[in-house]
Amino acid sequence: MRNSGTVCGAAGDAGAPATRTQSGQMSQTAGHAAPEMQPHSMRAISPDYPRPKIPTAPVLSLATFLRDKHRPAPSILNHAGARFVTSGRMAIGLALQQMKIGPGDKVLLPAYNCSSMVEPVISIGATPVFYKIRPDTSVDLDDIEAHLDGNAKALLVTHYFGFPQTLSVVRRLCDQRGVMLVEDCAHSFFGGSDTSPVGAYGDYAIASSMKFFPIFDGGCLVSTRHDIGKIPLRSAGFGFEAKAVLNTLEKGFEYGRLKAVELLLYLPMALKNLAWRKIKNTAPTKYKAFGPGASDGGFSFEPSWLDKKSSLCSRVLIALASKSRIAAKRRANYMRLQEALADLPDCRPLFAQLPEEVVPYVFPLVARDPARVFPLLKNAGVPVIRFGEFLWDGVDETLCPVSVDLSRRVMQFPCHQELKPAELDWMIGQIRHIFLMKGVA
Repeated sequence: MRNSGTVCGAAGDAGAPATRTQSGQMSQTAGHAAPEMQPHSMRAISPDYPRPKIPTAPVLSLATFLRDKHRPAPSILNHAGARFVTSGRMAIGLALQQMKIGPGDKVLLPAYNCSSMVEPVISIGATPVFYKIRPDTSVDLDDIEAHLDGNAKALLVTHYFGFPQTLSVVRRLCDQRGVMLVEDCAHSFFGGSDTSPVGAYGDYAIASSMKFFPIFDGGCLVSTRHDIGKIPLRSAGFGFEAKAVLNTLEKGFEYGRLKAVELLLYLPMALKNLAWRKIKNTAPTKYKAFGPGASDGGFSFEPSWLDKKSSLCSRVLIALASKSRIAAKRRANYMRLQEALADLPDCRPLFAQLPEEVVPYVFPLVARDPARVFPLLKNAGVPVIRFGEFLWDGVDETLCPVSVDLSRRVMQFPCHQELKPAELDWMIGQIRHIFLMKGVA
């Protein structure tokens, strides 16, 4: 099985400076506002890498449900009334819909971005306008303020890699200028900002539960300032619900989890796979995907999923999974990576410290020459990902050199709670071996 390595625009040529238009074409367009674009139809063709040898994202295991002695970590679910949808991008779409954003309106987005942050804005006819960020991924407040004209209706601020922004000042600016704030917690389901749980400062806050729980689909929308309880959401149907269950189990089986369950279900799963292959081979034009593209690594925003709620399987697993274990394991794995890689040449952690209130999404490592080490890591089966490698059209060195530098040089390694100690040790060994190879990095 081969793998392109793409995660929200994150793969391909590790040194590529180019950006992507909505049509997927290469562009060097300068300027802060995105030009008029057509619906997304394609992406860059990335190298065909082997399947990662250990799971990039959490996979279901019996350990998922273990309780531990750690106190529960603050999370976006501390805010009542969360609406569970199929992905973080759908939650962004719902937030824009609730804010009544439309044609002629501007939405301010960070220059360090992936297409999932931009396409919901494009889909409603609004104009994305990109603001600068700083080397530590904090927002450039002066640049944001410079873009707050009469047509700027909303500002999206992202907590990158699980490290929350300081939002009290941003909130005050939005209140002064009459701009709605969307708190992007796609990388920060858990944790706190300014002594409050993530999601507390935005008019709306969104999260991507797929990044933190062993589930097939999942995103959520919360608001501490607006009533979102009446947003109509409906089931996507039996096919989707069945796929969510089967995919969740199969991902666990793929990486050696739930062996007893796999043995019990071997014959039914084999028959299911045989029937499914026959359906796709005999009538490929009639084949219908039962799940959203976001769950299968797709990049596009699919409006048909905007009114669909997350699968019952995903919602149940979110409710049953140990939240304190998730937070404690992620922090411990992050610290293990930080300690084990501290002496490597030509690279450094993006964040020097792991503050107490942070529950990391991944371990971001800044490499001096990622174009050389990234393919070696991928070909070794290391589950390295690259957020924002293909920045949106118009985001280049003239707009925000910091964002371009981060998109080129920051690689992310998993630190999720379902990594076994032996898997973490194997990954550390591979990273060290590749960075220490003569003539590399």
